[in-house]
Amino acid sequence: MSTQFSDLGVSKGILKAITEMGIVTPTEIQQKTIPLLLANTTDIVGLAKTGTGKTAAFGLPLLQLIDTNVAAVQAVILVPTRELGQQIFNNLESYAKYLPEVSIAAVCGGIPIKPQIERLKSPTHIVVATPGRLIDLLQRKAISLKETKFLVLDEADEMVSILKEALDEIITELPKTYRTFLFSATMPGTIKQLIQNYLNKNVVTVSASMETVGNQGIDHNYIVVDPIEKLDVLMHFLNSKDGERGIIFCKTKAAVNKLAKNLAINRFSSGALHGSLSQGIRDRIMEQFREGHINILVATDLAARGIDVKEISYVVNYHLPDVYEVYVHRSGRTARAGAKGLSLTVLQPEEVAEIADFERELGIQFTKYKKPSVASIEENNTLLWAKQIFKTKPNHDVDAEFKTKIKTIFHHLTKDELIEKLLANYLLQNKTEIAEKPVKKLKRN
Repeated sequence: MSTQFSDLGVSKGILKAITEMGIVTPTEIQQKTIPLLLANTTDIVGLAKTGTGKTAAFGLPLLQLIDTNVAAVQAVILVPTRELGQQIFNNLESYAKYLPEVSIAAVCGGIPIKPQIERLKSPTHIVVATPGRLIDLLQRKAISLKETKFLVLDEADEMVSILKEALDEIITELPKTYRTFLFSATMPGTIKQLIQNYLNKNVVTVSASMETVGNQGIDHNYIVVDPIEKLDVLMHFLNSKDGERGIIFCKTKAAVNKLAKNLAINRFSSGALHGSLSQGIRDRIMEQFREGHINILVATDLAARGIDVKEISYVVNYHLPDVYEVYVHRSGRTARAGAKGLSLTVLQPEEVAEIADFERELGIQFTKYKKPSVASIEENNTLLWAKQIFKTKPNHDVDAEFKTKIKTIFHHLTKDELIEKLLANYLLQNKTEIAEKPVKKLKRN
């Protein structure tokens, strides 16, 4: 008989809320963590891959441990980005549907601080915050942590550099006795140092195996391309996934913008996400992605933190990440909550040797993805060209007399004949361009 949330000590009100949300069977990290947190005796380090339910692992016990008779901030959850903060806030609000007396607030950077200050004037029990914004609020005396019992560091490996600067300042505002819960998808040396410096020496480490709900459904693939064909191969892959939702990761903002522009030219339903965009634009793009108005998100790693969208069928690593932990976070965007997913890494020939290192470090197996033939890529590019024409809006500013002259040229052609001629013209032009490329290269040399 499988373990249920009621077996873990979760209260009736919370049980009712999560059951309505379709959360019925606890994941491994939830089974191991929830009873320990409810016991309320020690600091805890929770290690589990992205998409395994870490928010509920600490969120459900926190809600239950809040003393609603005390009108003070009792729990602080620190997160690396506003997107993740908003996601956690929304989840906590849903879990607490039948706990109306529990008050939760999100105070993250990237948006005006004044409404947050006003919000904190009302009794608040749980605060979800980015470190920089929390320090700003503390300096303005807009929030007090003097009665805080719990400090949660979520996705700690993603904000370790921020925590190095911020944690000392935050901790000085906490009471002498409090508990720390650190959650991370990976355990680099910097996190081990953080645990040693800031957590109790009797800290309990809980680890969920690689074979978790969030990761066992991912097929890890790689495809080898020459730089000149990289974009064409990606377009071929995306066309094969037409109608499915996916995320493409790039290393830099410039690469995100360039690729997003190419996707727009080829009429893919897509949006770009990176740190230089205003928070309003980022929120709007994320909302469009969540609601299915756009199918493809092109993003940098940090901007993509907190993307918890169901039915993301694939992730593309357009650039190989520099560190293993980043690959874990990227691939973890797909195959969430037991679904299946594909993580495709696009490699140049000189990068292939690195795959073995990723396999060894992460305990996963990569499979080579078959590269499409030249003929298949050319056919795909022709389809994209046809799609561009189909989705081009008519230009009503064209002079009517001139438009009539153009129509006169084509008026005797049937639809099929016109398509035949357009296609032949495109293929002829395309063949000419390919034939001329070596000549251009020789001229440059």
